[in-house]
Amino acid sequence: MQIYWGDLHNHCGITYGYGSQANALARASDHLDFCAITGHAMWPDIVERNEETSFIVDFHQAGFKKLRDHWDEVRKEIAEANGPDLVTFQAYEMHSSKYGDHHIVSPDDGLPLIYRDSPGELKKDVGVPAITIVHHIGYPPSYRGIDWSLFDEKITPLVEVCSKHGCAMSETAPFPYYHDMGPRDSRNTVYEGLKRGYHFGFVGSTDHHAGYPGSYGDGKLAVFAETKTREKIWEALLQRRTYAVTGDRIRCEFSVNGEAMGSILPTSSRREIQWRAEACYPLNKIVLYRNLKPVQVICGESLLSLSQKKGRYKLRVETGWGNNEEKAYEWQCQAQVADGSFVGAEPCFRGRSVLSPKDTDTSGGDQVNDLPNRILTLTSDTCSWQCFTLKNMTTLHPQTCAVILEIEGDSSTAVSITINGRKETRTMAQLLEAGYAGEMKPWHSQAYKVHTAVPACQYQVTGNFSDVEEKGSQKEDFYHLEISQLNGHWAFVTPIWVER
Repeated sequence: MQIYWGDLHNHCGITYGYGSQANALARASDHLDFCAITGHAMWPDIVERNEETSFIVDFHQAGFKKLRDHWDEVRKEIAEANGPDLVTFQAYEMHSSKYGDHHIVSPDDGLPLIYRDSPGELKKDVGVPAITIVHHIGYPPSYRGIDWSLFDEKITPLVEVCSKHGCAMSETAPFPYYHDMGPRDSRNTVYEGLKRGYHFGFVGSTDHHAGYPGSYGDGKLAVFAETKTREKIWEALLQRRTYAVTGDRIRCEFSVNGEAMGSILPTSSRREIQWRAEACYPLNKIVLYRNLKPVQVICGESLLSLSQKKGRYKLRVETGWGNNEEKAYEWQCQAQVADGSFVGAEPCFRGRSVLSPKDTDTSGGDQVNDLPNRILTLTSDTCSWQCFTLKNMTTLHPQTCAVILEIEGDSSTAVSITINGRKETRTMAQLLEAGYAGEMKPWHSQAYKVHTAVPACQYQVTGNFSDVEEKGSQKEDFYHLEISQLNGHWAFVTPIWVER
């Protein structure tokens, strides 16, 4: 099985939102393996229109009509984009005060745009293979958050646990809800759904509204699939071989008695649990849970004192800052290595951030995120990339871009980084001691940061845990994994259930 990265819930100008679908697909192909572009389609129980709500009703109805009027061409463009570089799925979204918001996803390019009152009716009546995924579940019941009493895992096998709205794993999860739709409700968390005995996979998505699928830091999902094809990725989604990340592509493997995440195992008195994590930054904590209670905890502090004379290292090169809000700043970057080699490069690319577009703001337009951020070349000794950045929204909401280089070498390996013509060289021994930063102008400048390098012994961890069935009234036990890094990024790994 291979890990593939995608975003199945994001928006652009095909309804209310910004950016052309063509640009959204181009941006997705720059850094993702698969995606769906999700048009807003319906809200069966929309609020009653009156003087106070007329804006919200009219705004949504106009967006729904736009998708309806152009559905054939929207669907055709998605179908034509599907290929070996980018796997695409058809999709659209149903708002619901009663059931919570869902998006329907299908591998069939004939997915019809139909209107129904519930996710179950929608899935049943589309007439093609499809699932629904419930998103931003943490809002209160009847306020477009999930109602667990109405949840059906056969219709909705996947739950979006994190996005630009925040993280709904638990009451104490990172990234609380601060969107204008309101706060996170402790009754509507992932943990609550698991307590009720439901089986579902975890996914992350951006819910980005300006045509930049997979925008870094907003949420993504990983799937384990045999090949990068629509058929095999769809199979992985159906079997819940998924997990969610908030930003960095933390690589996770997780099994119980040899069976992968998402599995439901028959009764077994002994459970042999194996896991592996490969982070992108020094690890903070790895927690294995049984029935939502921690049974194994690895603290990152125990790894920070570890060192290695040779092996693999990760080096993050970040660009951005400055005070440019309208015009994106262009970066041309190159890294070269001597007495070592590059074995990988991970993109951490962002688009212009838009979560909740308003019809009074038309500044976005079709080209709002025509930002061709991409890795241009990767060989054993050279990596080059280009990216475009804007002013950080606040001191807590960055708009920087980065590439994480993975390097095979030793303390004498030399890494030369050239950023917009400025070149500096450091040995790995120096980079393990400290990174460095620089500015492009004398004041309020765009800037770059080469982070302190991280040795593999601080970001690669494997573990195992032997457990036995405990007496109790529960019909099954379930295990899941949560991983955090010191830079605040997380991975939430889909459970494995064992029947009693």
